[in-house]
Amino acid sequence: MLLQFIEWNVSPELFPDTWFPVRWYGLLFAGGFFFGYLVLTRVFKHEFKDQKKAMSLLDKLSMYMVISTIIGARLGHVLFYEPSYYFAEPGEIFKIWNGGLASHGAAIGILAGLWLFARNTGKAYLWVLDRVVIVVALATMFIRVGNLMNSEIFGMPTDLPWGFIFSSSDSIPRHPTQIYEALSYLSIFVVLHWLYWKNNGKPKPGLLFGLFLVLMFSARFFIEFLKEPQVAFENTMLLNMGQWLSIPFILAGFILIFYKKQDTKKASPKK
Repeated sequence: MLLQFIEWNVSPELFPDTWFPVRWYGLLFAGGFFFGYLVLTRVFKHEFKDQKKAMSLLDKLSMYMVISTIIGARLGHVLFYEPSYYFAEPGEIFKIWNGGLASHGAAIGILAGLWLFARNTGKAYLWVLDRVVIVVALATMFIRVGNLMNSEIFGMPTDLPWGFIFSSSDSIPRHPTQIYEALSYLSIFVVLHWLYWKNNGKPKPGLLFGLFLVLMFSARFFIEFLKEPQVAFENTMLLNMGQWLSIPFILAGFILIFYKKQDTKKASPKK
């Protein structure tokens, strides 16, 4: 007899019940930055003849990325999901080890951090964004796997054979929405990476960034229909907070792609 559902009772700690309680989420979060760094190393070495300059610029970019991601993700959760709690207990804002990171906040934080990076290094903002979003898609995939290891952000009940029973919460089979998102983001990484190299490292400015916004946040928007609400106030909403926050990013992506397409047509000489 085939197993109808998947029992998920994995410990969120890599070495549970030991003096060295490394959590899967933290390890995967760091792994996203590590593998993203490797991908961008190849990109920067391809685009800069001066390899020392390339690595110096990449190291500076990595610093901006790490700081802006963490700050943005934390403040996003504080402001979008539980402002009343954190405003009453401001000291809790700094306790990121207790959980509470929002991907939309991370996106806003990254946009702000990369703007500062571009301004301070003299690089074009869209040039930076087009390259960074390739690895952001990869890093987000790692983060969703981390959510799976934490048995959090899961979906609604389902009778599908691949439903997961998250034993730490209840005995109801649910959509493994963490896996749905992880596979979506991995696919987006593959598409963006392929487009970058297909154009020999010279994609049309804004194309990869615009495509990233449309694909990433469209995936998030539709998968949210299968998720359990993260906070109580979402129970009465037609669309949840994640979906409302995704819409502006999707629209911005379409506008950027369309604008760049029109801009390219105007710049092309008439035959």
